[in-house]
Amino acid sequence: MNDIHRPYDRLGLLLLGLSLAFGMIATAFLVTTTLERLKRSNETITVKGFAERRVTSDIAVWRGQVTARGEDLRACYETLSRDMERARAYLVQNGLEPGQIELSSVNTMTQYRQNEKGYQTHEIAGYVLEQSLTVNSADVRKIAQLSKDATSLISEGIAFTSFPPEYYTSEFDRIKIDLLWEATSNARLRAEQFAGSSGIRVGDLKSASQGVFQVTPVHSTEISSYGMYDTSSIEKSVKAVVTIQYAIQK
Repeated sequence: MNDIHRPYDRLGLLLLGLSLAFGMIATAFLVTTTLERLKRSNETITVKGFAERRVTSDIAVWRGQVTARGEDLRACYETLSRDMERARAYLVQNGLEPGQIELSSVNTMTQYRQNEKGYQTHEIAGYVLEQSLTVNSADVRKIAQLSKDATSLISEGIAFTSFPPEYYTSEFDRIKIDLLWEATSNARLRAEQFAGSSGIRVGDLKSASQGVFQVTPVHSTEISSYGMYDTSSIEKSVKAVVTIQYAIQK
């Protein structure tokens, strides 16, 4: 009896083994296919986009300072007032409107005598009075020239100090938006150029991050990880960098 059923048992075991083997192969194929699709869906390309624009400053801020020294405080103040009035008149004569010139408060410093050992005493030796004038103007070229010429007041006996002007652009916010768009377009172009040479296609945008803006003198290669905003030059270069991640399709 057992000998009669033994061939059928072997056949059943064989069929069961084949069934399990085919099932495992099918499962492995499905898992591999799913993982491959998932891998492809997660494949990305990361590129940097760059944009640069040359801009001309349209705002100039310039500061000058008049200094008076003397042993008598009242006489010192009178000298300061007279010299400052002359400085203001000079600027108006050279094309500025009186309303463009803003005066600061007077800064008074007391100087004390020193004893024979070089230590400061409580005896007053004299006074130093300082007053600044600040000019804001859209005529940046005029301010650039005035900041140089105003030191001619020294020839009149006026202790006048001219500080370097600062130059700004009123369109900076708009320029930043334009440059971000241009940098993003540049990133897409770079991604497509890379994809074309690699036999893949660029898909949807996955992520984007903005770098800092670099505002430098024209032709300058100086950069900072925190960004730069040069105020020393009339002609500036504004640079923007973005990092874009795209999906890729094979």
